[in-house]
Order: sequence, then structure tokens, then C-alpha cells
Amino acid sequence: MYGEKKGGKKMFDKLEDLLLRYSELMQELASPEVTGDQNRFRKLMKEQSELAPVVETYTAYKKAKETIEDSLVMLEEENDAEMRELLKEELSGAKQEVEELEQKLKILLLPKDPNDDKDVVVEIRAGAGGDEAALFAAEMYRLYVHYAERQRWKVELVSVDEIGIGGMKEVSFMISGQGAYSKLKYESGVHRVQRVPETESGGRIHTSTITVAVMPEVEEVDVVIDEKDIRIDVMRASGNGGQCVNTTDSAVRLTHYPTGIVVYSQTEKSQLQNKEKAFALLRAKLYDIEQQKAHNAEAELRRSQIGTGDRSEKIRTYNFPQGRVTDHRIGLTLYKLDKIMDGDIQEILDACIAADQAIRLSKLNEEG
Repeated sequence: MYGEKKGGKKMFDKLEDLLLRYSELMQELASPEVTGDQNRFRKLMKEQSELAPVVETYTAYKKAKETIEDSLVMLEEENDAEMRELLKEELSGAKQEVEELEQKLKILLLPKDPNDDKDVVVEIRAGAGGDEAALFAAEMYRLYVHYAERQRWKVELVSVDEIGIGGMKEVSFMISGQGAYSKLKYESGVHRVQRVPETESGGRIHTSTITVAVMPEVEEVDVVIDEKDIRIDVMRASGNGGQCVNTTDSAVRLTHYPTGIVVYSQTEKSQLQNKEKAFALLRAKLYDIEQQKAHNAEAELRRSQIGTGDRSEKIRTYNFPQGRVTDHRIGLTLYKLDKIMDGDIQEILDACIAADQAIRLSKLNEEG
């Protein structure tokens, strides 16, 4: 059978099972019993939308395989030279399509990160470079806000520690939208900026750094926090929050005794809303700690991902004098810094996703 390499039968058996499940789903979704149960309907629709790309690709693959078989039969029976050339062209095109679709199917069947569909909590901290690092942190915050707007995602500020010249020592925010974690998870790490600060009279290029942490937002059932482990403080919000925010005890600070983590939320007028945001941020941080522990314990997994996954890893450099951005994990350099700083980072993220898939496919082939 053309295109079925070693280990292929197992893959195609799985695809046939998925095709059968998809057919069952379509029947279930059409039944009045399901359409009348909104929770069940939503659950089945989610499964259907996840299976649809696999089923569509596999259907196209089977059609291309049929074209190959039909062309081979017709070539054996056809004597007309011109017709034979047309059949050979059709056969060649179908073979190429089968190879491309088989590769696409392998990617679609790669084990999915269970966090990929989750919303994210992003934390940006200024590192080395003083005020210049804080200014770059503010620019990176705007970059992610603009990227989220392009994706039609929702952004909610949780807390910010600003400096007078427009910089941010630290900023935490939430991004809600389909596939937010699947794309933004590649942004975690150290981002380095090289440029001449406005305050630099000698024209010397300075290097500053910021750290970006992208964490999946987790539900209360995923991370259980013991009330005895928490201290809750309420206070007046500081900074630019508006009159109502600054004149009421609406800001909430949580201190988690076992880890020493302190989180702060001040952006909402309601103390309850700030408390909810603070707990969401704390859950994300605690979940992230467990993820990092598991990650560090599995050296093999670390080798099968883009970069080391370590938060201290330098992942990208933004060189303003040369107008370039370099992602060190995948060796990608782009000369469109202005567009990137305005949130146009899809090309970088796509390259990271493709590189990650290539590494995982290679690992799968080695095991197979």
C-alpha cells in the first residue's frame, strides 16, 4: 500500500477509528436528545471540532490513494502515448499529495499538550538594565496586547509596578482566547534588548533584559489551595488606577506561606474581583512550579522541546540599531523589528511550532 511506511499500519488503524468516531459524533449531534442538552451538545461540538481537521485530511489522503490506484490500472490498459503522459502526470501529482498529507496526518496525531486550549497568565519582569529594562518591559507588554488584539483575544491587567518615565518593573495580565497557551507558551524565557537609551549622550549601545513567564490558567479543581497556607491583605491600590480604585480598600495581596509567593491585584474597583484575579494568578504560579519540577526531572522531554524550557534561558534578542530580531532557539533572524514590536509575532511563533513538531516527529520516528 503506497505511503504506508514502517509503523504506518498502527497509524492508519487509529485514523479509521477516528473516522468511525467522527461519524458517530455527527449522528449524536443531529439527535433531538443531544440538541436539547446544552452541556452535552457543547462537549460533543468541541470533540467534533478537534477531530474535523484529522478527518478532512485523512479523507483527502484516501482520495489521493484511490487516484494512484486508478491511474496505475489505466496505465496498464492505455496504449495512446498522449493519454499515458497525462496519466503519468496525474500519478506523480497524487503520489506527492499522498506524501504531503501523510506528513500532515502525523503532525495532527502528535500527542497534544493538555494545556494548549487554556487561557494564560503572563508575567513580565524587568531584569538587568535598570530603567531601560523597565521601559522594554512596558514595550513588551504592549507587544502582547497588540498580538492579542490581532487574535481577537481578551486582555485583563492584574497588577503593574510602574516607574515614572513610562516603564514597568513588573506587570501581570491574563489573556483569554482560543489556543492562547498553544501559541504564547513559546514566549517564556529571557528577552534581550540592544539599543542606545535616550539618556545615553555618548551614543553607546546598552544591553538590557526582561523575563517573560507564560503560564496556563488553571481551575480551582486543578490546584487546591489550603486556606491555612494563605494570608490575605486588603489595601488601597497605588498608581494609575482611577479615583474609585485609589480611594477604596479594593487591592488584594495574597501571601502563600509554603512557597513564599506573593501576588497582588489592584486593577478592579471591586475587592472581590481583585481577590479572584489574585487567586487565579497564584494558582497559575503554583501549577507552573509543579510543571517546571516535572520538566526538570525529565531530561529526555527537555531534549524534545524547543529550547530547554528553563525560565533563565535567553530565547530572543531585539537589536534596535540593526532593526533585527533573532530567536536563538531556532536560529531565526527577521529584519522587521518595528512590526514585531507592534505585535506582529506570528511568523516567529509559527517557526517555533514547526520546529517543535519536527523535533517531536523525529523522536517518534526513532521510537517507531
